[in-house]
Amino acid sequence: MAVPVRQQAAVAAYIAKQKLLGRKRYPLVLMLEPLFRCNLACAGCGKIDYPDPILNRRLSAQECWDAADECGAPIVAIPGGEPLIHKEIGEIVRGLVERRKFVSLCTNALLLEKSLHKFTPSPYLFFSVHLDGLKAHHDRAVCQEGVFEKAVKAIKAAQAAGFQVNVNATIFDGYAAEELADFLDFATGLGVNISISPGFAYERAADQESFLNRQKTKNFFRQLFRIQKERGSKWSLSHSPLYLDFLAGNQQFHCTPWGMPTRNIFGWQRPCYLLGEGYAKTFAELMETTDWDQYGTGRYAKCANCMAHCGYEPTAADIAFGQPWKFVGLAMKGIRTEGPMAPEIDVSNQRPAVDLHAKIVAEALEGIAAEAKDGKRRTALVEKV
Repeated sequence: MAVPVRQQAAVAAYIAKQKLLGRKRYPLVLMLEPLFRCNLACAGCGKIDYPDPILNRRLSAQECWDAADECGAPIVAIPGGEPLIHKEIGEIVRGLVERRKFVSLCTNALLLEKSLHKFTPSPYLFFSVHLDGLKAHHDRAVCQEGVFEKAVKAIKAAQAAGFQVNVNATIFDGYAAEELADFLDFATGLGVNISISPGFAYERAADQESFLNRQKTKNFFRQLFRIQKERGSKWSLSHSPLYLDFLAGNQQFHCTPWGMPTRNIFGWQRPCYLLGEGYAKTFAELMETTDWDQYGTGRYAKCANCMAHCGYEPTAADIAFGQPWKFVGLAMKGIRTEGPMAPEIDVSNQRPAVDLHAKIVAEALEGIAAEAKDGKRRTALVEKV
């Protein structure tokens, strides 16, 4: 709804090409994680629970560019961890922009203002600032006082320097819809586009009590959109109307896990950005050897309550391309907030969750140790010569 026209046109042309080529599965957004290290420790995050040898790992600039070339998606999102910690982040972004990728650099903004000199304003570059709500709510969500004020200051500094800035908010249980509406009014007033998504129930997150189930998510977003209508607010939401309609319980979607594939320090993550169930060495291997039918709501317990945008925006995009009248109708009429909801997906036959974290960490540490041993051996040989 608030996505730049240039980006909309590029994505539409890309989807049309995939359809003409007869491809059933194709990526829309590359989720590129060059590191897991972060300068915050949010209670709802499941991305930072690793030992230091793993948190100290980085993808090189060349590995990042190779991933973008290999994947071919028109958009590259760079989450983390905190990407601005990476010493080569400016170089990484320049290389992606040169490839005419739309780059969304995700950041908590603590390092943003002093890092602006590393980047050049471009229609292909967006800073996506993590901002979950107004001051009290956001600082509580990130478990540190003063982060909200620093983030807002950094947003204004980036805008003044000519950069495009978005914000992204994660919704957890206990969030009052009125408070989120206040935040959306505030963020729209800042002149930023906003993405909102219910938090995924990361199995390694410190706070396991605050994740929304699907029914709570639908009720919450219906209430939120009712408030929007009552206020007459015009929020700059960077989402498809179809995805927002899904959040409000009016659509029954199955996720598209390959729509936003992830490349990180382990490799190409199976099956999606939110679940680390193993890794492939190449993008082609990820696409060709992942058993996609094993994942998604109704199929796997870890996916039971997921309604996150990284799984369902690609579904919405595919539907909008194939059935444009649905997209246009919603854009004109708005989101329905009353009446029956779409039938829920049956989860009675889903396979139970499997905990693979310890195995993945152990294999990664073995690899790091082997690399270190090989490095010492090579150094010894050079010194001997």
